[in-house]
Amino acid sequence: MADNMGPLQSIDIPGVKLADDEARHLRQEVQRLLGRERWDFPGAQPVSFARHHLKELRAKDYYVCEKSDGIRYLLYLTVHPTTGDEAHFMIDRRNDYWYVTSGSTHFPTAKAENTFHQGTLLDGELVMDDIGNGRKEPIYLVFDCLALDGQNLMSRELPKRLGYFKEWIYDPYKALYKKYPEEKQYQSFFLGMKEMQVAYGIEMMFREVIRNLKHGNDGLIFTCLGSEYKPGTDPHILKWKAADENTVDFRWKLEWPLIQPDEEDVAEGWAEPYKLYHEIPHIEMLAYHGGNGPDSYQHFGEMYMTEEEWEELKGLDEPLDDRVVEAYMDEQKRWRFYRFRDDKPNGNHISVIKSVLESIKDGVTKEELLAAAKGIRDAWKERQQAQSQRRG
Repeated sequence: MADNMGPLQSIDIPGVKLADDEARHLRQEVQRLLGRERWDFPGAQPVSFARHHLKELRAKDYYVCEKSDGIRYLLYLTVHPTTGDEAHFMIDRRNDYWYVTSGSTHFPTAKAENTFHQGTLLDGELVMDDIGNGRKEPIYLVFDCLALDGQNLMSRELPKRLGYFKEWIYDPYKALYKKYPEEKQYQSFFLGMKEMQVAYGIEMMFREVIRNLKHGNDGLIFTCLGSEYKPGTDPHILKWKAADENTVDFRWKLEWPLIQPDEEDVAEGWAEPYKLYHEIPHIEMLAYHGGNGPDSYQHFGEMYMTEEEWEELKGLDEPLDDRVVEAYMDEQKRWRFYRFRDDKPNGNHISVIKSVLESIKDGVTKEELLAAAKGIRDAWKERQQAQSQRRG
């Protein structure tokens, strides 16, 4: 494993990707740390916001934060397996491990500046902040804490998990670099904390938080305060996007027109049919149905693409077929290409796709969210008052 000193230049490549044999023991460590039997990516996944979730926000206490337009990673703070030094690994949704730094970023414990965390797993998004004058700054924005110094926190409620992170990781980190600001230039990335508001603080999220972001935003995330951390799809984490911004991840298959050789082709020794790679292929979208067998992907639909879009993709000069892509539905109800999602091993499960389609069809607008805030607040206050009376 080679060192990667200095600020990250890309959130897509957060360090040095470990080979499977190097990552195996780290996956085992994380598996034991979280008490899991499975080896897959342990991160929680939200469900798409639908109209019935407005009732859910009135029935239970939720936090809301902005959904950054970055890349989701778990951050594992541990010991370098060969040197014994402090080490940091980003874990992507493919469950691949990226060795981020050795020495250029330091996360002290609250005990002493020269100590560091072990057996600590955070959840967050890596973004590039625009700090002006053409400069970018990599920020890892934490929104959950699964384990702290060997202690599994997944069964704790969200406010406690965030409280542990702030007190034992974030505050010591900020204090260190306030004391030694000159060291900031040597960090691979900077640590931040997602700003959480109570669920009825929706207006503040739109008016202040999102408006003042230094990175892109593509919606809101509502997380239930009373739920434990649940790997896989969690119905108590709600992802809201404007209806026209909802996207789905498919695996696509490209099929080019097949041309029979003419007399000139045969004369030149080309007797087999050949594909017209310069033309726009037929694009089949496949939905993931689970598993790894031949039926794990099934036909879902076709994608529409313009000549200009296809020329731009060809200009990438990289393999295009059989990749996971993010797609959106245009005003004419056609699926369109948005971007590649090579960070994901599979497209969205068919159940997720159906949920997104429900959000598109029966989506909640920004105005409706804002209008619902008062009812959410009133219900929240009623629960607080009832709890206070029971304690009294």
